[in-house]
Amino acid sequence: MKIAHHSLWQTDTRESIVDKPLSSHEHCDLVVIGAGYSGLSAALHAAQQGMSVRVLEAKTIGYGGSGRNVGLVNAGLWTPPDDVEKTLGKAAGTILNKALAKAPELVFSLIKKHQINCDGLRNGTLHCASDKAGLKQLKARLTQQKARNAPVELLSSLETRQRTGSTKFLGSLLDHRAGTIQPLNYALGLAKAATNASAIIHTHCPALTCQHNGRSWVVNTAYGCISADKLIHATNAYDSTDVSHQTFTKAHYIQFATQPLTQTQRALILPNGEGCWDTNQVMSSFRMDNNARLIIGGLGSLDNRGKNTQINWAYRKLNALFPHIKNVDFDYMWDGQIAMTSDYLPKITKIGTQGIRLYGYSGRGIGPGTLFGKAAAQWASSGEESELPVCVTAPIFEKHTQLRAAYFDMGATLNHWLSCRF
Repeated sequence: MKIAHHSLWQTDTRESIVDKPLSSHEHCDLVVIGAGYSGLSAALHAAQQGMSVRVLEAKTIGYGGSGRNVGLVNAGLWTPPDDVEKTLGKAAGTILNKALAKAPELVFSLIKKHQINCDGLRNGTLHCASDKAGLKQLKARLTQQKARNAPVELLSSLETRQRTGSTKFLGSLLDHRAGTIQPLNYALGLAKAATNASAIIHTHCPALTCQHNGRSWVVNTAYGCISADKLIHATNAYDSTDVSHQTFTKAHYIQFATQPLTQTQRALILPNGEGCWDTNQVMSSFRMDNNARLIIGGLGSLDNRGKNTQINWAYRKLNALFPHIKNVDFDYMWDGQIAMTSDYLPKITKIGTQGIRLYGYSGRGIGPGTLFGKAAAQWASSGEESELPVCVTAPIFEKHTQLRAAYFDMGATLNHWLSCRF
C-alpha cells in the first residue's frame, strides 16, 4: 500500500482564520515574523495588552514544526532539570525550570479560554524505559522532579504495559502535568484568538529584509512594508530573513500515521490516551489521535536517500511495539525541522534595537514555544527583560551546524537501517 507523503494534521484542520493581504506601507507597535506557537502566542498576548500587532508568515499558519510535530504537550525540556541548572547556573536554571513546569497549564488554559478545537487531552505523558540503562535514567529524573514537587510517578513494567499496550518497556515515568493535542489545530486556534484580539496576520508574505532605521523597524515584503516599534523573530528552524542566521543545528523528525484501528485494536493501545516517548539513544515516540490512528515518530528525514529505510523502520517499530496489530498499514508520513542548540536549551537573542529572536526548543516546541511567546509579548509591552524565562544574549553563532545536522540525520537513518536487519 502506498503511504501518502502528507501530514495527517493538514487533512484534519478544523480551525480557520481570516488573514489580510498586505499592501503599501503599514505601521504598528509590534511586528512578529513567523506564525508558529511562539509568534502566535506573542501576537495574541501583545494584542490583548492593547498593542497593534502584525504577523508575517512566509507560508501558512503552522507550516513549520508547529504543524508537523507529534502533539505532546510536555513540562520541561529533554534536558533534565539538574542539567539545566548546571548549564545556566543555579539562579537562571531555576527560573527556566519553574517557568517551563507551568507550560502545559498555559497551553490547556488557552485551549479552554479560546475554545480551540484541537482535541486537547490532559491525561499525562509516559517516558518509557527501553532497557535497564533507560530505567536508571528515569529513576534519576524522578528524583530530580520530586525535589521540585512535580506530580510525576514511576510506573512498573506491568503498569506500563497496561497503559501502553506494549510489553517492550521495563517501566515509565508518568507526568500528570502533560497531555496531547492536534498540533496544527492548536496553532490555527491561537491564530484565530490573536485575530479576535485585533492582531493582523499576513500569510504567504515572507519578510525579505529587516532593518532598523534609528526610529523603528522596517520589514520589507514583496507586497509592501511594515514599520514597527518592536520586532519579535519567531521562525525557529525555518529562518529566512536577513536578520536570521543559522545559529543552531537543523535536525529532522519523521511521523507515520496508521489507518484507523478497529474498536478492538484501539482498546488495547493507550486506553487513557497518554503520549509516549522512549529512552532509546535514537528516541522515538508514539500516541493515538482522536480517529484511532496510531502515530509513530523518530529522528530522521524522508529525503530520497533515507525514505525507504524510514518506512521499513516504521513498520518494524509498529510490529515490535504492538505485534497484535502487525497487519495495520500506514496512511500518512511526513517530517519537519527542529532547531537544536548546542546545549539543547532555548534561546532569546537580541536583534539590533528593540528586537529579539526566540528559538532552539530542540524538539519541545508546544509548551516552551507558547510560554516564550507570551513572555516576549510582555517584553514588547513593557520593555523589561527581567520577566523573560532566559536571559537575553547577543546573537549566538554556533560552529559546525551543518556537520551536526548531517550527524543527526545520518545517525538516525543508520540506526533505523540496522534495526531493520538485526
